Amino acid sequence: MNVQKVRKDFPNLAIKVRGVPLVYLDNAATTFKPEAVINTIDEHYRHGTSNVHRGVHYLSEHATLAFEGARRKVRKFLNARSEHEIIFTRGSTESINLVAQSYGGTFLKPGDEIIISHMEHHSNIVPWQMLCDRNGCILKVVPINDDGEFIFGEYLKLLSPKTKLVSVVYVSNSLGTVNPVKKIIEAAHAKGAKVLIDAAQAVTHTAIDVQALDCDFLVFSGHKIFGPTGVGVLYGKEELLNEMPPVQGGGDMIKSVTFARTTYNVLPYKFEAGTPAVAEVIGLGAAIDYVQAIGLPAMAAHKKELLAYGTKMLSAVSGLRLIGTAKEKTSILSFVIEGIHPHDLGTIVDEQGVAIRTGHHCTQPVMDRFGVPATARASLAFYNTKEELDVLVKAISRAKEIFHA
Repeated sequence: MNVQKVRKDFPNLAIKVRGVPLVYLDNAATTFKPEAVINTIDEHYRHGTSNVHRGVHYLSEHATLAFEGARRKVRKFLNARSEHEIIFTRGSTESINLVAQSYGGTFLKPGDEIIISHMEHHSNIVPWQMLCDRNGCILKVVPINDDGEFIFGEYLKLLSPKTKLVSVVYVSNSLGTVNPVKKIIEAAHAKGAKVLIDAAQAVTHTAIDVQALDCDFLVFSGHKIFGPTGVGVLYGKEELLNEMPPVQGGGDMIKSVTFARTTYNVLPYKFEAGTPAVAEVIGLGAAIDYVQAIGLPAMAAHKKELLAYGTKMLSAVSGLRLIGTAKEKTSILSFVIEGIHPHDLGTIVDEQGVAIRTGHHCTQPVMDRFGVPATARASLAFYNTKEELDVLVKAISRAKEIFHA
């Protein structure tokens, strides 16, 4: 992969901040968008704006073709059995909430147990807590070790006939840990439990085959895969989605409406009430095309090199402690520096054109586990370079000088 060539596809990489070239290392929060995605969305708004599904005129027909074409791309990308299994949402958070409210609210009863892990994003904690408050379910948490790894033996101890649902992250956004999701799913199914996989961070790191994984649900967000914000995907096995009630009522999710009763539409439209994010869905389709043209293996190989280089460079910084050192991890480098609060560090490196994320990264239980209020996080994409990591280390050195750390 020619990194310098692909960098030209991303206009944001060419900008300057504070008078110096931008070094963008906040890809776990959101990724930049290539020209192909920007142009696709621009073309829709300039020459193809229309609502989908309902119209018989030219623009509506073409918008519908593009919209449903994106669904076909997502189905193929995930290797789902059917396009009926692909539900468009606003993102991973809404997808998880949909499952919690619809599947959980319908099929989980008082005393049923839900298992999550200690490394979950808040969006994979709070919806289940809310469900437990409503339905009387019990939430159980798989611990992680000092390297930030899922303790599989403890997970097996938590599994029981009472376990009805397991919801775990594929790749931790704050640690970079890659979880053994295939084994997690197999163990849960052996107890009769359903499994949801949060793949928000995984979609750019590895090819995902939902049939091979045999997960019951899987979610991801468009903006994590070089696509637009405001759009995401819920994959669900068709037989489960058919049994689940819709969580929102309105247009497009109905077959017929009278004041006496409403008949709901078939999948996937049953869960897509109202006017969808048409441009964003079409843009997501373009993002998937772009990623597949580059090739996930090539992207992963480059990020593996960056991770190794970044780990080496940061480990050599005195007073720096890496948070998340799992044997299986992706290109996320979270760390703290003795004597410098992460927010102060983020401010200083920003003055030198380096964008990193600081805070709890919507994983406050992870921060509590490692005894820190927050971390600094450099998260790498395939368009980043070793030279940018050198700039980060130089910026950190400057912060250490300022704070005498």
